[in-house]
Amino acid sequence: MEKKVEVMNLIPEQGVLPLYFTKDTEVSINVLKALYQAGIRAVEYTNRGEAALQNFKEMRKVCDTELKGMYLGIGTIKNGDMARTFIDAGADYIICPGLVESVAKAADAAGVLWVPGCMTPTEIISAETLGAKMIKLFPGNILGPDFMSAIKELFPDLKFMPTGGVDTTKENIGAWFKAGVCAVGMGSKLISKALLESKDYAAIESQTREVLAIVQALRAK
Repeated sequence: MEKKVEVMNLIPEQGVLPLYFTKDTEVSINVLKALYQAGIRAVEYTNRGEAALQNFKEMRKVCDTELKGMYLGIGTIKNGDMARTFIDAGADYIICPGLVESVAKAADAAGVLWVPGCMTPTEIISAETLGAKMIKLFPGNILGPDFMSAIKELFPDLKFMPTGGVDTTKENIGAWFKAGVCAVGMGSKLISKALLESKDYAAIESQTREVLAIVQALRAK
């Protein structure tokens, strides 16, 4: 099975896509390990600063040598050159804050899954026309589950994942899944700045386990 299809299946199966960035390489790697211990097998590292590329390369090495089956994606990719740079560094998939045609082309040329950020039906239609299979609803807290419910039937062939402001509570996650998403992207609500600064990897692991358990319980209903 090609990697693109594997990731397309894995993210919905996991139900949660954790995302984070810290300029500290060691902390970046230790968070990755904590997420892996919690049962996560797909992570989005966010391209938010100068250290992102170098950190990503080190994280890639750790995935390849220690974390069997971990897929490492890169987020906040805003142009084709950036996409190619991270694909060369070993990105398993690309996530964008918006819909960028040059990223779609770079990812397609490399056979890598790309997930555009969309906020309107027009953007979603454009993304689908470009060949997108999964859409990041962004920012999730502005759009809300009601938006997902309203548009879901228009796009039966697409998978949706809200990102931005998605909470770790059963109520919030439950509302999104009820509306028809395949997964939720979770950043600072799961891996907060305070946890990163205090290097509380145990808390990151236990919180992630809790969120995964919530998703499983919701699906078992």
